[in-house]
Amino acid sequence: MAIAILFCCCTGKGDKQPVIAKTDSLPKKVDSVKKTTPLINPSGKTVEERFRLPDGYERVKVADNSFGAFLRKLPLKANGSVVHLYDGTVKSDTVYDAVIDYDIGNQDLEQCADAVIRLRAEYLYSVKEYYKIAFHFTNGFLADYQHWMDGYRITVKGNNVSWVKTNQPMNNYKSFREYLNVVFSYAGTLSLSKELISKSMKDIAPGDVIIRGGSPGHAVTVLDVAINRNGQKIFMIAQSYMPAQDIHILKNRNTPEISPWYVDNNSDLFTPEYAFTNNELKCFKEEK
Repeated sequence: MAIAILFCCCTGKGDKQPVIAKTDSLPKKVDSVKKTTPLINPSGKTVEERFRLPDGYERVKVADNSFGAFLRKLPLKANGSVVHLYDGTVKSDTVYDAVIDYDIGNQDLEQCADAVIRLRAEYLYSVKEYYKIAFHFTNGFLADYQHWMDGYRITVKGNNVSWVKTNQPMNNYKSFREYLNVVFSYAGTLSLSKELISKSMKDIAPGDVIIRGGSPGHAVTVLDVAINRNGQKIFMIAQSYMPAQDIHILKNRNTPEISPWYVDNNSDLFTPEYAFTNNELKCFKEEK
């Protein structure tokens, strides 16, 4: 089914003004999923602890120390916390059910594709697979963390990008975050979408990315997936937006009684601020 493209963020950091697209007026689809009351555990401190499952569903199995396991254990701010923009102001529209407890800094950098990159990089950093932390800029330059650890820094002159040895080798979290800020400045949905591998929605799994690359484009991370005895899957998704803001778990406004879970019903995905077609699911190469 064809849909109108709804404008969003991640234009390569050239345009910092958000164009908020509302999907409240889109057709609603009611999914027959029974919920356990309540689905939200206010005292839960992680994704897995905060959100219970509707009746008849079980979380899909993920390997210990996998990206999916990492995402389920993401720390959440206290229940009821609000999303802040990079400048400290509060996001005007409450499109979320929870806020991930990550510091995004005070620069307008960590937008939608950057949030996907942030979660992936944080996972790889946590399991000390530093050599796998590498992302392309929009112009094709590969910014790998191994070079950064070895003391190289990135210089940009017009469209020419190169490594220059300026520092002593180091690897600490502060330096890692400085590296990510450089990546956020020059990567976007277009570059990220080219790094990922397309897959079918029927195979959706924690750690996947729903993405449309372009100017504008958008991207969300699949944090968790559950399945019932009939093979029907539900999933939850997280995003940042434009301007840069806290990563947050999106509400399901079409079926609010099971929010933040979305039902995989082989149709287009309508989130509160963007609409995706059902063929825009991708994953990182190591997760295929």
